Formats: sequence, structure tokens, C-alpha cells
Amino acid sequence: MAPNSPPKPVPVPDEYSQGFWDAAASHTLAIQRCQSCGFFSYPPVMLCPSCQSQDRDFRFEPVSGRGTIRTWTVMRQAFLPGFQGDVPYVVAEVELEEQAGLKMIGQLIDGMNAELTIGAPVEVVFADVAEGMSVPHFQMRTQR
Repeated sequence: MAPNSPPKPVPVPDEYSQGFWDAAASHTLAIQRCQSCGFFSYPPVMLCPSCQSQDRDFRFEPVSGRGTIRTWTVMRQAFLPGFQGDVPYVVAEVELEEQAGLKMIGQLIDGMNAELTIGAPVEVVFADVAEGMSVPHFQMRTQR
């Protein structure tokens, strides 16, 4: 961050996302999972979109953090002043390998230097943004 530049906003967990942010602080990607049917939901939900169980019993379970690029965009303007020093950067929609349709959006940290293609493999990495707060991003990975 450049001197005198505005700070980036820090996520503020709520009762539904606290488990996600607690895991991220330990550099673990954990996604909400319905205990009735096993369906992963991101972002966190109050009612399972798969089984609509009235139990509303969810747990945040670690996932691999591996996935593939579904689409991306290059950010050439900062949507908040704290991101001005980052432009240009790539934001990608990533489908995680644990479940078809399980998608996250995040910054692709090496995206400006990569040959981007739909289906390219990526993996999660974490940026420590404040004491006890880390944010998941993605980076390109070689196919294994």
C-alpha cells in the first residue's frame, strides 16, 4: 500500500459467515455444508437450496481450494479507493472441484501475467488483511 493511500475494507463476519472467516484466518477454505443432504453452499445460506431441510443444520467443512476458471474480468478502475494501488487486476469466477456449480469469486493474484482460459486450474491462497483476518484469493496451478 502506498503512503497515505486509503485502507482496503476488511470483511465483517456475521452469524452466517463467521465459520468461513474463522477458517480463512487459519488459511483454510471451509464452505458451508448441509448436514441433511451434504450439499455445499457458498455464500452461506439460511436454508439449503438442495433439500430445503427444516433442520437448518450446517457446518463449515474444509475443501481442497482447487477449482477451474469459469469466467474472469480485468479490473482497470478501483471500485473503492483502497484498491487503487492494485489496478489492473483479475477477478475470476472459480468452480470448486468438490461439487458441480459450487462457485466463488475472487482475485486471481497472478492473473495479469497468465494466459487465461476457461477451465484453467487454480488453487486458493490467502492474503492476511488484518489481525486474525485473511481473505481467500486464487492463483494459477499446474495440472496434477
